Amino acid sequence: MKNYIDIFKVLANQTRLDMLMWLKEPEKHFDKPTAHLSKNINEKGGVCVGDIQEKAALSQSTVSHYLAMMQHAGLLESERHGKWTYYRRREETIEEVAEFIKREL
Repeated sequence: MKNYIDIFKVLANQTRLDMLMWLKEPEKHFDKPTAHLSKNINEKGGVCVGDIQEKAALSQSTVSHYLAMMQHAGLLESERHGKWTYYRRREETIEEVAEFIKREL
Protein backbone atom coordinates (compact mmCIF):
# COMPACT_ATOMS: atom_id res chain seq x y z
CA MET A 1 0.00 0.00 0.00
CA LYS A 2 1.24 3.45 -0.89
CA ASN A 3 1.95 6.01 1.79
CA TYR A 4 -0.87 8.34 0.83
CA ILE A 5 0.00 10.81 3.60
CA ASP A 6 3.39 11.52 1.95
CA ILE A 7 1.71 11.83 -1.44
CA PHE A 8 -0.92 14.25 -0.15
CA LYS A 9 1.76 16.32 1.61
CA VAL A 10 3.61 16.64 -1.68
CA LEU A 11 0.43 17.60 -3.51
CA ALA A 12 -0.47 20.22 -0.87
CA ASN A 13 2.15 22.63 -2.27
CA GLN A 14 1.15 24.67 -5.33
CA THR A 15 4.62 24.68 -6.90
CA ARG A 16 5.02 20.91 -6.58
CA LEU A 17 1.53 20.46 -8.00
CA ASP A 18 2.47 22.77 -10.89
CA MET A 19 5.63 20.73 -11.54
CA LEU A 20 3.59 17.56 -11.74
CA MET A 21 1.19 19.22 -14.18
CA TRP A 22 4.07 20.54 -16.31
CA LEU A 23 5.58 17.07 -16.50
CA LYS A 24 2.25 15.64 -17.69
CA GLU A 25 2.73 17.50 -20.98
CA PRO A 26 6.42 18.42 -21.12
CA GLU A 27 6.35 19.38 -24.81
CA LYS A 28 3.72 22.01 -24.03
CA HIS A 29 5.43 23.46 -20.94
CA PHE A 30 9.12 23.13 -21.81
CA ASP A 31 9.50 24.40 -25.35
CA LYS A 32 13.21 25.15 -24.97
CA PRO A 33 15.14 22.28 -26.56
CA THR A 34 17.48 20.75 -24.01
CA ALA A 35 20.79 20.23 -25.75
CA HIS A 36 21.93 17.52 -23.36
CA LEU A 37 18.92 15.26 -23.85
CA SER A 38 20.11 12.09 -25.55
CA LYS A 39 17.85 9.95 -27.71
CA ASN A 40 17.59 7.09 -25.22
CA ILE A 41 16.45 9.50 -22.49
CA ASN A 42 14.09 11.27 -24.88
CA GLU A 43 12.35 8.01 -25.79
CA LYS A 44 11.43 7.54 -22.15
CA GLY A 45 10.71 11.21 -21.67
CA GLY A 46 12.03 13.46 -18.98
CA VAL A 47 12.85 17.05 -18.30
CA CYS A 48 16.20 18.32 -17.05
CA VAL A 49 16.25 19.76 -13.53
CA GLY A 50 17.65 23.03 -14.91
CA ASP A 51 14.62 23.51 -17.16
CA ILE A 52 12.24 22.77 -14.28
CA GLN A 53 14.14 25.21 -12.08
CA GLU A 54 13.99 27.91 -14.73
CA LYS A 55 10.22 27.51 -15.17
CA ALA A 56 9.58 27.39 -11.40
CA ALA A 57 11.77 30.47 -10.80
CA LEU A 58 13.08 28.98 -7.56
CA SER A 59 16.57 28.19 -6.32
CA GLN A 60 18.24 25.00 -7.52
CA SER A 61 18.28 23.63 -3.96
CA THR A 62 14.53 24.21 -3.50
CA VAL A 63 13.66 22.61 -6.83
CA SER A 64 15.95 19.65 -6.11
CA HIS A 65 14.33 19.23 -2.68
CA TYR A 66 10.83 19.33 -4.19
CA LEU A 67 11.76 16.81 -6.88
CA ALA A 68 13.32 14.50 -4.30
CA MET A 69 10.14 14.66 -2.18
CA MET A 70 8.02 13.84 -5.20
CA GLN A 71 10.30 10.98 -6.16
CA HIS A 72 10.31 9.61 -2.60
CA ALA A 73 6.49 9.68 -2.63
CA GLY A 74 6.56 7.69 -5.87
CA LEU A 75 5.11 10.42 -8.09
CA LEU A 76 8.28 10.90 -10.16
CA GLU A 77 11.16 8.85 -11.41
CA SER A 78 14.52 10.12 -12.51
CA GLU A 79 17.36 9.10 -14.73
CA ARG A 80 20.87 10.44 -14.52
CA HIS A 81 22.65 11.04 -17.79
CA GLY A 82 26.16 12.38 -17.38
CA LYS A 83 25.92 15.29 -14.98
CA TRP A 84 22.25 15.97 -15.76
CA THR A 85 19.21 14.40 -14.13
CA TYR A 86 15.92 14.10 -15.99
CA TYR A 87 12.56 13.68 -14.28
CA ARG A 88 9.31 12.21 -15.55
CA ARG A 89 6.01 11.35 -13.94
CA ARG A 90 5.32 7.89 -12.59
CA GLU A 91 1.89 7.41 -14.12
CA GLU A 92 1.18 4.14 -12.27
CA THR A 93 1.34 5.91 -8.90
CA ILE A 94 -0.77 8.83 -10.08
CA GLU A 95 -3.43 6.41 -11.34
CA GLU A 96 -3.35 4.52 -8.01
CA VAL A 97 -3.86 7.78 -6.09
CA ALA A 98 -6.78 8.75 -8.34
CA GLU A 99 -8.38 5.34 -7.78
CA PHE A 100 -7.79 5.57 -4.03
CA ILE A 101 -9.53 8.96 -3.92
CA LYS A 102 -12.43 7.70 -6.02
CA ARG A 103 -12.81 4.51 -3.98
CA GLU A 104 -12.07 5.64 -0.43
CA LEU A 105 -12.86 9.33 -0.25
